[in-house]
Amino acid sequence: MDLFETQGIADTGIPAYSPDAPLAVRMRPTSLDEVVGQGHILADGAPLRRLLEPSSNGSPGLSSVILWGPPGTGKTTLAYLVARASQRRFAEISAVSAGVKDIREVVASAKRRTAATGEDTILFVDEVHRFSKSQQDALLPAVENRWVTLVAATTENPSFSVISPLLSRSLLQVLRPLDEDAIRALLDRAVVDPRGLDGDYGLADDARDALVRLAGSDARKSLTLLEAAAGAAAQAGDALIGVDHVETAANQALVRWDQDQHYDVASAFIKSMRGSDVDAALHYLARMIEAGEDPRFIARRVMISAAEDVGMAAPEVLATTVAAAQGVAMIGMPEARILLAEAVVAVATAPKSNAVYLGVDAALSDLRAGKGGPVPMHLRDAHYSGAKDLGHGADYIYAHDAPHHVAAQQYLPDDLVGTRYYEPTSNGNEAMLTKRLAALRDLLGMR
Repeated sequence: MDLFETQGIADTGIPAYSPDAPLAVRMRPTSLDEVVGQGHILADGAPLRRLLEPSSNGSPGLSSVILWGPPGTGKTTLAYLVARASQRRFAEISAVSAGVKDIREVVASAKRRTAATGEDTILFVDEVHRFSKSQQDALLPAVENRWVTLVAATTENPSFSVISPLLSRSLLQVLRPLDEDAIRALLDRAVVDPRGLDGDYGLADDARDALVRLAGSDARKSLTLLEAAAGAAAQAGDALIGVDHVETAANQALVRWDQDQHYDVASAFIKSMRGSDVDAALHYLARMIEAGEDPRFIARRVMISAAEDVGMAAPEVLATTVAAAQGVAMIGMPEARILLAEAVVAVATAPKSNAVYLGVDAALSDLRAGKGGPVPMHLRDAHYSGAKDLGHGADYIYAHDAPHHVAAQQYLPDDLVGTRYYEPTSNGNEAMLTKRLAALRDLLGMR
């Protein structure tokens, strides 16, 4: 039997779902009008738009595409819509379970169809980052010879998870995390749509806000929680889904969390880390976690604090917070709470300095005030033809030829000579930098 038929994919490219399928499956968009949050890759003239146009013998070949984005942002949906709207044959394999043999069979079947009927095939590979190098290598001939048009989805950076030859033969399309308005629109549609709750239940405003907060940017999670909350409402005999039903669905008590709370607690969280009160910082972290704040939002705030408030006093802390943010994106909650807590403790207990923050802002302020004249002649690029005739690079001193590898010459524009932007503190690592910078400025003749 043909592989395309054994996979149960309808000719339209959209699987036929039963009424008993999960709400998140039933509410999968069936047209571009229902796709939210990804307008930047679906605009007229965008590469992905070309895949959504019906194929014809006279049309130019279409490039394969790699869709990179967080879970629940519509990667699989877009693949199905590409197949449906373009009227191409659709095959789907999962990198979790497929092997090289499966890939070759799908490609061979696609070649037979093209030869027999001229019908193009779109091959959707979900979680392509899970493929080994040999499995990805098996896709190369099919992509290069256009036996299939590959649409691959990944939640991991393709630069590290997809082999270079495959990446260079594909267009990379980055899906953005869905914002709160997009998630609200999805929830409201699911409440009234015949494929969803069909108007059998209402959704209270505070319950909607709770679902948005709990889901983060994950559309699938928001609809899964909505379906569970509707089930809780049905069991209680209620026609309106309220916060108590969302609490039952999420199996957690929801802390009161309106917009003011969001900003107030986030502010207290940052100020506690800045103030080196590790216990208060952990308290506000716990409040945000319990309220269902998006852990990626929390991770971003911790990274910003590491850069702004710790800075060069303990530069290794920034690396810790970046690693924690990457880990949060990879593993999710509830385990991500541990990574967040470690990053918070690192920031709160580190020596503090905002000298870099003040220094770059001072430099920007000078530029915006009109300061910053021409680049000194000896620092200008002298590599292109005729540059030396213009005086570029004349009398430039190569730093590694100078004593201590420090070349005493003018680096700043004329109107900023003598200006100091970075003034390190005596805290942590900056205590050493203060001494070193004093020696460097002395060698540069800046004292």
